[in-house]
Amino acid sequence: MPDAAAGPENLARLYLVLAVALSLGGLAAFVYLFVLDFNLYWLILSPIILALYQLPAAFFFWRHKRARRRAQGPGPAEEEGPPGEPPAAG
Repeated sequence: MPDAAAGPENLARLYLVLAVALSLGGLAAFVYLFVLDFNLYWLILSPIILALYQLPAAFFFWRHKRARRRAQGPGPAEEEGPPGEPPAAG
């Protein structure tokens, strides 16, 4: 029977692969647009356009980090509470 923790790890890996693929695709689309019709307006707007093309990749990378954190479970720092405060009794 497969391990129950393997599901979230595979999901985290899928999110990472999607983030990398979308990032490379966004860069390719960005370069493709600039090669076809380059002018001063494209140069001025290029940081904004590049950021918009990278948003899907950033979203899936955020999902990857969240899924990986859930798959690993709580760490020792999360069980102790905020820094500078004693651990909760109980």
